[in-house]
Amino acid sequence: MHQGISLLDLSLTVKNLLEEQLEPSYWVVAEIGELKEAVNGHAYLDLVEKQGNQVLAKMRANIWSYSYRMIASRFRSVTGQPLRQGMKILCQAVVTFHEVYGFSLNIKDIDPDFTLGERARIRQEIIDRLVQEGLMDLNKEKSLPLVPQRIGVISSITAAGYGDFVNQLDHNREGYRIHFRLFQATLQGGEAAKSIMAAIDQVLNAHENKSYDALVLIRGGGAQMDLDCFDDEALARALAKFPIPVLTGIGHERDETIADMVAHTKLKTPTAVAEFLLSGFRDFEDSLALQLKNLQRSVGWQLLEGQRNLRELESQLKGQVKFSVNKEKDRLAFLMHQTKNLSLQITKLNQLKVANAQQALHKSWKRRLEMEQKGLMALEKLLTLSDPQTFFAKGYTRTEIDGKPLHLCTPEIGQEMQTFSQNQTISSTIQKIENHGK
Repeated sequence: MHQGISLLDLSLTVKNLLEEQLEPSYWVVAEIGELKEAVNGHAYLDLVEKQGNQVLAKMRANIWSYSYRMIASRFRSVTGQPLRQGMKILCQAVVTFHEVYGFSLNIKDIDPDFTLGERARIRQEIIDRLVQEGLMDLNKEKSLPLVPQRIGVISSITAAGYGDFVNQLDHNREGYRIHFRLFQATLQGGEAAKSIMAAIDQVLNAHENKSYDALVLIRGGGAQMDLDCFDDEALARALAKFPIPVLTGIGHERDETIADMVAHTKLKTPTAVAEFLLSGFRDFEDSLALQLKNLQRSVGWQLLEGQRNLRELESQLKGQVKFSVNKEKDRLAFLMHQTKNLSLQITKLNQLKVANAQQALHKSWKRRLEMEQKGLMALEKLLTLSDPQTFFAKGYTRTEIDGKPLHLCTPEIGQEMQTFSQNQTISSTIQKIENHGK
């Protein structure tokens, strides 16, 4: 029959053996699996080591209140973040074994620089993978409208940065209006990345039903480690692959998050994002004003040129009409003079002829004179009808393309036409052509 020892004796044996064989303390790398602060000021932790999602080792640990106050204060001052679950730490620990509470670690110190360095290492590995997969510039290839009208905004309604963003849009001095919708998300803490990705899915669903021009992700500053969620790899991939441009205004002046890196446009603050959107409106309005000014100048020059050409044409036509009328009057006067001379000669030569023959000759020349007068009147009437002002006074118009009469041109859709009336010159663009006849 075996003779046993008491459980207490075994516990004390293990305790003595550990004290004799182990070093006074060890620097241990582990992840905080759980952290609880007791009312008396002590901190109780579960330290774990993982490979993926598999836990390879787990151990209880504690930090007594006096040490915990100093360790936690220094850690926060260096990292800007309190100790919390999920952090990877380098801690100085003493291995202890208690006959009642069993095996545990008593943490004497935590190196905050290790936590910062570990964070930087993981961050760089994420960046390297995104670069290798071509995701860093993927969203930058999306086209951002010059005048964005509908914006999806991911933020927290209580965030000061969101309030700044809304105020800048709603109270811009030009009175521009941008329609935006808030998709609520948690922006810090262990669940922040998942919350933001859930909001991204909501924006995507809304975008499929009612198209958005851009997605804005804004926060408004904070401690460096408060921004860890914006370095999340899954979040970075979702932003990079988003179907519309992503604009970030996370609000941290010193550091650039991975979300900033994969975004279409990175701006420092939520206010800067709002101002960037409004600047597109200003650029568009300035460009439109310049184009309108150039158009007015071009039309003005064309009108002046058309009026000059019209005056020259009218002057030429009036000169031609006046010359033709004067020439015809001179010819008629000459004929009348010749007729008079001839009549006198006939009178003198035929005084002795019978009255009937004289009257017949006189009537013959009278008819000739009347015919010439009628011809002159017809010519004057024809010349008057040929005067453009006569046509214009009756409501007719004249149309030209590039200075040529319409019937001598082959009109094409899109060409400019000039139409002249009595008091106006009208410019128009050909939009439709219908052919009549063969």
